[in-house]
Amino acid sequence: MEYGLIGAKLGHSYSKIIHEAVCGYSYELHPLPTEEEAHAFMQAKAFKAINVTIPYKKLVIPYCDEVEPRAAAIGAVNTVVNRDGKLYGYNTDYTGFAYLARCHGVKFAGAVVLVLGTGGTHNTVTAVCQDAGAKQVLTASRTGKDGALTYEKAQQHPEINIIINTTPAGMYPNNGSCLLDLHAFPKLEAVLDCVYNPFRTELLLRAEELGVPAYCGFEMLVAQAVYAAEHFTGQKLPEAVIADTHRKLKRDLSNVAIIGMPGCGKSTIGRALAKTLGKTYVDLDEVIEKNTGMPIPDIFAREGEASFRKYESQAVAEISKQTRQVISCGGG
Repeated sequence: MEYGLIGAKLGHSYSKIIHEAVCGYSYELHPLPTEEEAHAFMQAKAFKAINVTIPYKKLVIPYCDEVEPRAAAIGAVNTVVNRDGKLYGYNTDYTGFAYLARCHGVKFAGAVVLVLGTGGTHNTVTAVCQDAGAKQVLTASRTGKDGALTYEKAQQHPEINIIINTTPAGMYPNNGSCLLDLHAFPKLEAVLDCVYNPFRTELLLRAEELGVPAYCGFEMLVAQAVYAAEHFTGQKLPEAVIADTHRKLKRDLSNVAIIGMPGCGKSTIGRALAKTLGKTYVDLDEVIEKNTGMPIPDIFAREGEASFRKYESQAVAEISKQTRQVISCGGG
């Protein structure tokens, strides 16, 4: 392997499509389910450059001959470059998150920030906030250990201005999960979620309902990948590459929903659009019939409209977790 990603589970990683879109080199997903496999991989040094994800961002550090000061201070390396047998470690999650905040005008200076989670990404975003002059950075976790607040106690801090989620809460396939009631934060100015699948987590949807600016971690993912690619190739890339790549990939990965009354041509248009866009066509009624084992008219006749709407909601929740689809819905 020349270029790629290592981690315990990589089934839903977007890193391959991002790197290949940005630089054109072949990029492999190389899952290493156990620490023993990860140690053996790093000892072999059989790569030109790699990205590192959960749970090995600390494990790889002792194998690096040099680690950039920022990555050493954070205690996490997500990019390793092999130069003539010597390994160099970097943390592009820092610059990726800083890019996400900067491009949306999120100001940490003087702000009270709440970071959800205590993993490696917590350390990275905390460093960004502190370096940008945050007034205070609070941490919340499920257990509330090691100086962190519990999520319940965090909601007793109405002074919080910015919330950043670094946990897997709300991530596919557990869409809909959320750790906080945002009504508890009257001074909330922005919410950032490092989760990028789905693009709009339950946390972000709740922020949007309150009129609070809310930003997805997909831009952070693209940005850190572009900054990693610079280390891979030794070439500086225009920052516009991040926005261009983000826009194109988000459009490619997003679903398209077609809504209309029966007989208006949803199926015909949907199939044609799916073929044109290179997406999968999904008919919501067909999913409902498959799930229930009954034709739609029989559901109405036997169980009534209320039951049909329940099955419809369940089907929407099921299929909307997937990406790259054209979905033919009912009448709205």
